[in-house]
Amino acid sequence: MTVGILVVSHSAAIATGTVELARQMAADVPLVAAGGTDDGGIGTSFDAITAGIEELSDAEAVVVLCDLGSAYLTTDTALDFLDDDARARVHVSPAPLVEGAVAAAVAAQTGGDVAAVLAAAASAADTGTDAGSGTDAGSASRPAVDGPGGAGPAAGTGADDDAVASQTVELVNESGLHARPAAEFVKTAAKYEATVRVNGVDAKSLLAIMALALPKGASVTVEASGPDAADAVDALVALVRSGFGE
Repeated sequence: MTVGILVVSHSAAIATGTVELARQMAADVPLVAAGGTDDGGIGTSFDAITAGIEELSDAEAVVVLCDLGSAYLTTDTALDFLDDDARARVHVSPAPLVEGAVAAAVAAQTGGDVAAVLAAAASAADTGTDAGSGTDAGSASRPAVDGPGGAGPAAGTGADDDAVASQTVELVNESGLHARPAAEFVKTAAKYEATVRVNGVDAKSLLAIMALALPKGASVTVEASGPDAADAVDALVALVRSGFGE
C-alpha cells in the first residue's frame, strides 16, 4: 500500500524543511509541503492544501499532519470540498508536526499501511515521556551494562524475559544513533517478524530509538524473540558494526 504524507504548516519554510528532513529517511515515500499563505505570508492556504492532496492522488491513502489549530480548520475545509471517494483516502493525524511526519514517513517507507503510518505518527506524542520503554531520558542515553561475554541483556533496560537471541555491539559511527542511522535500524528491524528491542525499547519505533540518544562508543544491546529472532539480531548487529555506511 502506498501512503502519501501532506505537511501543513503556517510557515512555508517549516513545511518544506519537514518534508526535506523526512525525505532523508524515506526517499520513496510521496511527501508534499503545503505551508504559508498564497502570497508567501504566515498562515495556511485552502488552495495549497487542496493542491497537495491532488498531488498525492496516486497514493492509495494520504496522511495529513498540521502544526497549529487553524491549520486543522483549513484542512477540514479543504476536505469538505472533496468527493466521497477522495475524502475517504485522507486521514488527518493530531501528531506533532516534525516528529510525527518523520515517524510516519519511515513507517510508510517500510511498507506500513495507513493504520501503521498513523500509529507511528501518534507515537511521537509519547516519546518525550517514556521513549516507549519506561525509562527517563537520562537513563536511556547511558550505555548498557553487558552480561558475561558482552552478549547478555543490558541491565535495567526492561528487556523481554523470553528473548531467544541477544547480542551487544558498540556504536562506531561518529554521530552515534542519530536520525538517519535510526531510520536504517528501523527499516531493517521491520523486515523481520520477530519482536525486536534495542537497549530496552522497540526497535521498530524510530522515535523510541532516537530518544535513546546513543553516542559513538555506546553499547547497543539487540534482543529478539520470534521465528526469525536470530536472523534479526544478526542483521541489526551487522548494520551497527558497518557504521550505517557513514
